[in-house]
Amino acid sequence: MYKINAKEKLADKIYLMVVEAPMVARSCQPGQFVIVKMDEKGERIPLTICDYNRNTGEVTIVFQIVGASTERMAMLETGDYFTDFVGPLGRASELVEESKDDLKKKKILFVAGGVGTAPVYPQVKWLHENGIDADVIVGAKTKDMLILQKEMEAVAGNLYVATDDGSFGFKGLVTEVIKNLVEIEKKTYDVCIAIGPMIMMKFVTLLTKELNIPTVVSLNPIMVDGTGMCGACRVTVGGEVKFACVDGPEFDGHKVNFDEAMKRQQMYKTEEGRAILKVREGDTHHGGCGNCGGDK
Repeated sequence: MYKINAKEKLADKIYLMVVEAPMVARSCQPGQFVIVKMDEKGERIPLTICDYNRNTGEVTIVFQIVGASTERMAMLETGDYFTDFVGPLGRASELVEESKDDLKKKKILFVAGGVGTAPVYPQVKWLHENGIDADVIVGAKTKDMLILQKEMEAVAGNLYVATDDGSFGFKGLVTEVIKNLVEIEKKTYDVCIAIGPMIMMKFVTLLTKELNIPTVVSLNPIMVDGTGMCGACRVTVGGEVKFACVDGPEFDGHKVNFDEAMKRQQMYKTEEGRAILKVREGDTHHGGCGNCGGDK
């Protein structure tokens, strides 16, 4: 059992929880995720790690209500328990694998959209703790939907905020902020890390390709089961079939087929769509989710 030590509502339908999970906290790295279950019959929910404290043995997760399971999860309070809190899973951020001396020579840009701010934060924090500054762009629909702003300000070299309605910061999309930084302020970047809704990451990668900025994206938004068995997070990267939960969640954004992934994501939501995907993809479909019959 894994105790919830703290809970906070960050924005409408977006919650933060601090969970007592010493083994996960001891070994997790920025970019990885956990799978949580509220009870024995509960759905498996993959969530990217937002923060961790190795001394207290706590892991912070952020989630948005998108269905019945996350609705139930939002009803949990401080002092309640998760039955399962499994991790760390997935590959850590590529930045963690690089030498700190090399990273200090790089100019790094992060682009976060909506709840994508949560998995961006631990990467920026890790860099900051190792004496490396990074520029960060955070986008949200409105000021009320911004999350972790103060936390991000404390670790980012420069923080740029964009809201669709102009209620805070720059009025417009994160891609417009990138253009301003590169074309008007004449900033240069060696790498961009973009995390957020699929449509946001698609247009960020289209722009950064034009600007010749290598870009990494995290495909955690399309994960369902978190083990590679259900096939929900199947994606084509550089012409090869990958699964976000076991091969990622980070990939070269310029090689991801976003249009295919987003179309597949919509199809996977229906029983008919899953059946069609099973027929089309054959042995590479991956079964195990209990929905499409691929495990039988």
